[in-house]
Amino acid sequence: MRSLLTLFLLLGSQLALAAAVVTEYQLDNGLKLVVKEDHRAPVVVSQVWYKVGASYEHDGITGVSHVLEHMMFKGTDAHPPGEFSRIISENGGSENAFTSKDYTAYFQRLEKSRLAVSFELEADRMRNLHLQDKEFQKEINVVMEERRLRTDDKPTALTYEQFMASAFVSSSVRIPTIGWMNDLENMELADLQRWYQRWYAPNNAIVVVVGDVEPEAVLKLAQKYFGPLKPEEIVPPKPRLEPPQSGKRYVTVQAPAEVPYTIMGYKTPVLKTATEDWEPYALEVLANILDGGDSARLTRELVRGSQIATSAGAGYDLYDRQEGLFLLDATPADGHSIADVQQALFEQVQLLKDKPVEIEELERIKTSVVASDVYEQDSAFYQGMKVGQLEAIGLDWKLADVYVERIKAVTAEQVQAVAKKYLVEESLTIAELDPLPMQAGSKPRVAANGGGHGH
Repeated sequence: MRSLLTLFLLLGSQLALAAAVVTEYQLDNGLKLVVKEDHRAPVVVSQVWYKVGASYEHDGITGVSHVLEHMMFKGTDAHPPGEFSRIISENGGSENAFTSKDYTAYFQRLEKSRLAVSFELEADRMRNLHLQDKEFQKEINVVMEERRLRTDDKPTALTYEQFMASAFVSSSVRIPTIGWMNDLENMELADLQRWYQRWYAPNNAIVVVVGDVEPEAVLKLAQKYFGPLKPEEIVPPKPRLEPPQSGKRYVTVQAPAEVPYTIMGYKTPVLKTATEDWEPYALEVLANILDGGDSARLTRELVRGSQIATSAGAGYDLYDRQEGLFLLDATPADGHSIADVQQALFEQVQLLKDKPVEIEELERIKTSVVASDVYEQDSAFYQGMKVGQLEAIGLDWKLADVYVERIKAVTAEQVQAVAKKYLVEESLTIAELDPLPMQAGSKPRVAANGGGHGH
């Protein structure tokens, strides 16, 4: 009874949020403005999204989007280095930024009357960034150290990076967001200047505002601060489509580590590239059947059940610009090998192909996915994130509103169909971490590892 009541309350909350007013505008210079009203608290979240990230880069300048993100805090003629963060802080706000494969975003959270402060600062650095060599030399060293912490000294992250570079030979999905160390070492200020000039323009940006605001008032502010900015001629990147894979690929990474680890991935479409629009949602449900909490199959069967693994997971992201991977990973338990956990993962995949998911399990998983999405709507930042993310990859932000409906519509037959169609050997890449001895008394340096790298 309690779970039914919880779901009822969640769905009620979801309907209330779905009814929230969303207004979109396009300025004369091409800038897109999306305003979502949320009057529950007197705050506003302001986000500026640029349609550029690591997947726009090419060999020789990898990491340039992320380095530029760092440099965006280093001043304009109107606001010297450090001034941006100081002004936001003085106004009681918080701010940060992140870079991913498909976009770079900057955001502030402020009391609602302070939105003009955010707009004035963001509009200034959108076209007037003052790139100085002295600041660049400092920041490139910061980024290289970040790479050492997050990737080079973190065995699982290093394995993932090598795995992606092996899974894709042509698609720019293979490019690490942090960049290859050699490219960082040889990066020049001119590389950033060209990248900034090419992509940081109003007609390549989406401004998303969520909070206790009136849309027309936000539009007036946007016209005042962003309106005068000149657009740039934006030439879209070439498609760089991945050629068909014709067999399993293996990669072994040898690095000092305490335990072995494996990651494997099958090539899959995303919402933007799928020929059947239901398939990405079925893949999303499939990932949650395997790894959607403690009752999901991988934890239940491999970690708690057979105890063959200390951890096991699955992952899929339907909101990407280019085709990606359905991921599985695991760390073997003591007394078990990499081959043991790989075999156990393959057996779980085969079960999904052989037999449709029981209705009761499917409904439980779908309820969990829906609940998670609804809970996240409580965050104004998350609401803005969904809008910005979809717009930045070239999809309509309204797709976020049909996510729950599309997940609920997924059938057991559709889950089985995508497992049979996409989780096949021909498109599989497998990587394994083969631990080398650690130096006496040492442990790998630990840092958070994610798709984007914040300022």
